[in-house]
Amino acid sequence: MTKISIIGFGCSSNISDSEAMAGLLKGAGFEIVDDVADAYIVIINSCTVKGNSNILRNMRSIVDDYPYKQIILSGCVTSDLINEARKIKEDISVVNTHNLHEIVTVVEETLNENYIEVLARPEEELAKINLPKIRKNPIISIIPISSGCVAECSYCSVRLIKGKLFSYPIESILKEAEHAVRGGCRELWITSQDTAAYGMEWDGKSHLPELLRKLVDIKGSFLIRLGMGNPSHFIPIADEIAEIMKNRKMFKFLHIPIQSGNDEILKAMNRSYTVEEFLELVARFRAVIPNITISTDMICGFPGETDEQFKDSMDVLDKIKPDHLNRSRYQPRPGTKAAAMKQLSGGLIKDRSRAMSSKFDWLAYESNRKWKAWHGSILIDEAGKDGTWVGRNSYYRPVIVEGNLKMGDIVTVSVIGITKHDLRAELVNQKSVVETFE
Repeated sequence: MTKISIIGFGCSSNISDSEAMAGLLKGAGFEIVDDVADAYIVIINSCTVKGNSNILRNMRSIVDDYPYKQIILSGCVTSDLINEARKIKEDISVVNTHNLHEIVTVVEETLNENYIEVLARPEEELAKINLPKIRKNPIISIIPISSGCVAECSYCSVRLIKGKLFSYPIESILKEAEHAVRGGCRELWITSQDTAAYGMEWDGKSHLPELLRKLVDIKGSFLIRLGMGNPSHFIPIADEIAEIMKNRKMFKFLHIPIQSGNDEILKAMNRSYTVEEFLELVARFRAVIPNITISTDMICGFPGETDEQFKDSMDVLDKIKPDHLNRSRYQPRPGTKAAAMKQLSGGLIKDRSRAMSSKFDWLAYESNRKWKAWHGSILIDEAGKDGTWVGRNSYYRPVIVEGNLKMGDIVTVSVIGITKHDLRAELVNQKSVVETFE
C-alpha cells in the first residue's frame, strides 16, 4: 500500500482541503501517514496569501533530505509558485484548489512517473463539501461554505486564484454539519474567504444569518466558530449576527480584518469601508455581547504608507483593543494592483511590524486581565505542552489546564493566572455535555 503524507499551509479552508484529499486517497486504497520520512509521495498543499517563501523552503528541505520522494504541489498555486518549485525539483505534479476532486488521479499518474498539471477551472464549479475526510483534529469539523470572493482588494491574490464567489447550497452545508456532529465533533468551524459574503451572488445580499440560524438548530452537543468576514459585508447584517451569537451554541468570537487604520491606505487597498465604519461595527457587536472576542488583521508597510499613516494604524489598535491580531508584513503578489505601486523598503516594513507586535503584546495582556479569577466551563479541544490541555470558553479564549482529561471533555475551571497568550486555570469539576457550557 503506497504511503502518502500531506503537508498543509494557510487558512482553515486549506486545512479542510487537506483533510478531504486525505479522505479521498484513503478511500482509494492509499495509506495516509504523518511522517514525511515514511511516505513515498508528499503532497504540499499550498497557500500563497502570505507569499511563496515558506512553501518553497519546506519543499527544498524535503527534496534535500529525501531526493527520491515524489512531490505533488496542490492548493492555491500560481504560475510563479510552480516555476519556483520546478527549480527545486523539476519532476512534480500540480493540482490546484479547483480540482481537489482529481487528487486520486493525480497521485496515480505520478506513481507512474507521468507528471501532470490539473489547473483548468472545471466548467461546472464543484462544492468542496460532503467529501470523506481524515480530520486533523477529531473533534473539530472545518466546514467550507463557499469558495472565491466578491471583493477586489488591491493587495490580495485570493480572487485571482480562487475566482468569483461560489456559495455552497445551505442543504449541503447542513448535511455536512449533521454528519460531523453524529461523528463526535464538538466544534464546527464555518469557514470561507469571506463568510459574511455567503450567498451574495444569488441575490445581492448575505445569507449568512439564515445559514447560522439553521446550524444552531441542529440537535447535538457542539459549538460553532464563525470564520473571517469582510467588514463591509458584515455591516448590513451586524445586528442579526450579534443576536445569533447570543445562542449558547455559538462561540462569542468575531474575526473582522481592518488591515489599516488610515482611510487613504484603505482606499488604496480597495477596502470598501472607513476606519469610522469599522469602529462602529465593533461597537455594535460589543453593545450586544460586551465581552465578545474580537480578532482583526493588520498589514504593515503597504505601498506608499507614510510614518503618519502607520501611526494611525497603531492608534486605532488602542481604539479597537482587539483580543487577537494577525499582523502581516506586506509582500507584493504577482498580478495584483498593489504589486505595481512604489514599494517600501524591507527594513522599514520589518521595523513597523516589530513595533506593532510589541504594542499588541501589551494590549493582549490587558485584554486577558479582565478574565482574571474567571470561573466557568471550557471545551477541551487540543493537547497542550508538558501534559497540559487547551480548552476554549464560550468566548473562544484559550485556557490551559492540567488533569486526567481527553479531547471533547467539558470541564469547569477557575482562572488562576494570565499571560499575553492565554489564561491559566485549575480544574474544578468535570462535565460531559455541552448544554452545561457557561
